[in-house]
Amino acid sequence: MTEENITRLQLNNKEYILIGTAHVSKYSAEQVKKVIEAEKPDSVCIELDEQRYQSISEGNKWKETDIFEVIKNKKATLLLMNLAISSFQKRMAKQFGINAGQEMIQGIESAKATGAELVLADRDIQITFSRIWGNIGLKGKAMLLMQVIGSIFSNEKISEEELEKMKEQDTINAMLQEFTDNFPKLKTPLIDERDQFLSQKIKDAPGEKVVAILGAAHVPGITKEIHKEHDLKRLSERPVKSKAPKIIGWTIPIAILAIIAYTFYMNPSAGLQQTISWALWNGSLSAIGAIIALAHPLAILTAFVVAPITSLNPLLAAGWFAGFVQAYVKKPNVGDFESLSDDVHTVKGFWSNKVTQILLVVVFANLGSSLGTLIGGFDVVRLFIENLS
Repeated sequence: MTEENITRLQLNNKEYILIGTAHVSKYSAEQVKKVIEAEKPDSVCIELDEQRYQSISEGNKWKETDIFEVIKNKKATLLLMNLAISSFQKRMAKQFGINAGQEMIQGIESAKATGAELVLADRDIQITFSRIWGNIGLKGKAMLLMQVIGSIFSNEKISEEELEKMKEQDTINAMLQEFTDNFPKLKTPLIDERDQFLSQKIKDAPGEKVVAILGAAHVPGITKEIHKEHDLKRLSERPVKSKAPKIIGWTIPIAILAIIAYTFYMNPSAGLQQTISWALWNGSLSAIGAIIALAHPLAILTAFVVAPITSLNPLLAAGWFAGFVQAYVKKPNVGDFESLSDDVHTVKGFWSNKVTQILLVVVFANLGSSLGTLIGGFDVVRLFIENLS
């Protein structure tokens, strides 16, 4: 690494030294150490948010996290993305003998060694993915989930050409490169907004001399944006959700309930038959889905009981409840996630791993409930029409 990877800026009587690192290059960490020791800055900014910093600094403690608590605290999405990024990095490390993110760890250590204040300069990864999620539509959501899950279980080799491209990006950008090619609008929340957020955090860092450790791809944008003022509160807002899916989601169950209620009014016997049909189709098929996933008997029973109710509420899903029960009865920890790359190579491993089993319970119970809703809904309408005859 040479001096050309360093950008020096003077602004408002402060000196900013931007180190454009390659997240998959061992030389970046060495350069970070040399620059911080030589410059002795007042602050060191690193391209991490609080949760990714905790993930790095807590080390093995992170592996002992109770996944049930993670789900209950609504951090499941973050954990999934951390797993995807970790898996992506693990494949690079295994193939090329490179540990991604070492320059950030070096920045943390060097800041402590020199007494500089450490500044976590990146935006919360949950906010970034939330803003991405709000920009891609239903098709995009399905594609993104497939890519994220695929990146977890993929054994695909990374080419030398792809590796060289990754040396110019951060891990998140690299992992979603193909996806952002298909959805150009994602450049705004994934890169442009983060450039603005990073530049403001760097500019606000205490002291007269600030060193910032950044993925090389962010340096040009930050060099431009640091001369402007950016509203961190606005950049941290979650997007407003569209009301259309919610309206459609409530219309169907309300229509089902209205049909059953009207049938009860006209013919109580037919109404009772509709109710039983709805409950049995939903409950039975959701329970069968849980059985296919080799769920615990309590999770299977939960799927059977809750499916007829959750199918009438778009805010709920039978698989969630069955998954919670499965997680409660057979609690995995994050350490189980690390064995996924080995377990998913065999059918036995995939179905026996505590984490993948919970995912299977959630997915198959939900699929069963959805199929039950479709069949049960048609049967409710059929009985309603017969009653009108």
